[in-house]
Amino acid sequence: MEKLSQKKAPILEALQEFKTMRLVPFDVPGHKRGRGNKELTDFLGEKCLTVDVNSMKQLDNLCHPISVIKEAEELAADAFGAAHAFFIVNGTTAAVQTMILTVCKRGDKIILPRNVHRSVINSMILCGAEPIYINPQMDEKLGIALGMKVKEVAAAIKKHPDAKAILVNNPTYYGICSNLQALTRLAHENNMLLLADEAHGTHFYFGDNLPLSAMAAGADMASVSMHKSGGSLTQSSFLLCGQQVNAQYVRQIINLTQTTSGSYLLLSSLDISRRNLALHGKEIFAKVMEMVEYTRSEINQIGDYYAYSKEIINGDSIYDFDVTKLSVNTLETGLAGIEVYDLLRDEYDIQIEFGDLGNILAYMSVGDNYKNIERLIGALSEIRRLYKKDKTGMLRHEYIPPLVRKTPQEAFYNEKEQLPLDASYGRICSEFVMCYPPGIPILAPGEEITKEIIEYIKYAKEKGCSLTGPEDMKVEKINVLKGGC
Repeated sequence: MEKLSQKKAPILEALQEFKTMRLVPFDVPGHKRGRGNKELTDFLGEKCLTVDVNSMKQLDNLCHPISVIKEAEELAADAFGAAHAFFIVNGTTAAVQTMILTVCKRGDKIILPRNVHRSVINSMILCGAEPIYINPQMDEKLGIALGMKVKEVAAAIKKHPDAKAILVNNPTYYGICSNLQALTRLAHENNMLLLADEAHGTHFYFGDNLPLSAMAAGADMASVSMHKSGGSLTQSSFLLCGQQVNAQYVRQIINLTQTTSGSYLLLSSLDISRRNLALHGKEIFAKVMEMVEYTRSEINQIGDYYAYSKEIINGDSIYDFDVTKLSVNTLETGLAGIEVYDLLRDEYDIQIEFGDLGNILAYMSVGDNYKNIERLIGALSEIRRLYKKDKTGMLRHEYIPPLVRKTPQEAFYNEKEQLPLDASYGRICSEFVMCYPPGIPILAPGEEITKEIIEYIKYAKEKGCSLTGPEDMKVEKINVLKGGC
């Protein structure tokens, strides 16, 4: 087979050629290359609007690619070390949905950690799969959920040998990695597939001295958020598949949920960003690691903050750590992570990725510079000096082990009623409650509402967390299954 050239960008090249043609557009979109919406063109620019086009012969079709998109997917698969790659323009949510819908139908079991993104549980609502949750170990000091222990996954397999797959976060939002290679081997020895949610692990494929990527570990499928650390436009992602996966069937599953009007802005951004990482990824992520290590060191010298790194590795539930993640524990300052997040934004004009009850995450990339880094370090130092308080009474955990009473699909679609939060104790939840970001549910459909969860929700609201999920936008009421348990 002829070696592929990662210098190529087929979708970009096709769009550039398209722009030289004098086609008269009697197709959609209705803005007609921007001429029909001057305000939008003035805002986004003519260069952007002229390539916001519809599928046509010379530009291929995302639902059934046979030319430039097909070639771009082959290049992506080659760059990531996968057998197949699919362009996803419905966000990594669509890639996660495809993984689970590919391997599970109603009644099928899937083994997974409970600290998964909402999209995973959404997928089980759609297909009717039964989750076999493994409650992750907690780090008592940091108050965060860790990875899955290999022996706990092995125990789950022994108890549920009919499970179809194991899903792993690689890494978690905070940078924690499980022993992906051992879990993949365990899955395959028991005739299960290994699925990896790599929303925060794009760089694993291109940088040196980083945790093992899913494809390198032999995983069967991985969802990769190129728009996070990969540099593409928001909502663009890749779905990667190994040799044992039927790629034609995966395409059919993708086409169940993904738009038939794939945005060429998103597609070209994936194509361009893949080329950039394939050619320059090592140097890009070496620079990112250098900046993060400097920032981590400086923050740890301020006092009270703890920017953690590889020293927390324990060889099992923290098998490895992603050093590009600037995760910082704030509890010793007496401030919840969300309070530091709000202060950085409101008082210092610094927007970080998220803050939870005990941590903040500043997402760093090649687009950052030391001038802005010094501004972040200075702001954190000043926040500690001006706002530090007694930490007594602070909640320490971002994760509460759930009591699963129904499958997500059963609970979501059954008859329900709405109750005040305090009156919901002991009932089965039929909707989501989560802080977003990171989008890991506090409650998911089918889980019992406990006093600890009610206390957590109230505390998160009090601290200013952005709670999403329930029909009641104020999160004062919650939907539960009608007629008790």
